[in-house]
Amino acid sequence: MDPGMCVAEMLGMFFSIVAWLCSLATTIMPQWLTLSTDLLQTESYQLGLWETCVVQDLGGTECRAYDSMLGLNPNIRLARILMCVTMVVGILGVLLPIPGLYLVNSCNGVEGQRSKRILKVMGGVFSCLAGVTCLVPVSYMAHLAVLKFWDESVPDIVPRWEFGDALFCGWTAGFLHIVAGVLLVCSHLCFRQEAGAAYPRGPPKVTALDASSRKKTEYV
Repeated sequence: MDPGMCVAEMLGMFFSIVAWLCSLATTIMPQWLTLSTDLLQTESYQLGLWETCVVQDLGGTECRAYDSMLGLNPNIRLARILMCVTMVVGILGVLLPIPGLYLVNSCNGVEGQRSKRILKVMGGVFSCLAGVTCLVPVSYMAHLAVLKFWDESVPDIVPRWEFGDALFCGWTAGFLHIVAGVLLVCSHLCFRQEAGAAYPRGPPKVTALDASSRKKTEYV
């Protein structure tokens, strides 16, 4: 067993779990976009996928959930759907590779080892897919914020939305999901190379020395 493959598996599982927790935090956090005004410096506003909040400098926070799904902004609705997809696909990327890990004693035999490799690769693919579905809504919301921030048709005195902590958490989650998926798939490729070296294909070659020794033994 190659120690590097074990390390790749453990790092892949660790990053996958951390990425899923970051995705969960990104989905729940209301700080996707933040806004503060010079007219009212004691308050700031936060925009999330599920609610909007007003934060006061004295420490008070008042949040209000969106009234209707149909009346929701299409961009927020799309981001909410993609983040929910990320949560489902990400948990599959965490659970599927567990039986396929080398340290987990399950699925013995040739077919069992093949099933373990398939589960591990599927977990890596789901993890990469979760990373993509997480990066898309986060980057799209950030893109819209940048466009509106530099919109010259809006007067300078009008406050503008800026990046919130949830966006940075989402970028971290997407990156870790992709890294975890790559590590899991790479550990499978290392296993294939090791298996191919341990079990060479084709019958063993008979050298001339072996043939002569066999003839002498038959003669005696």
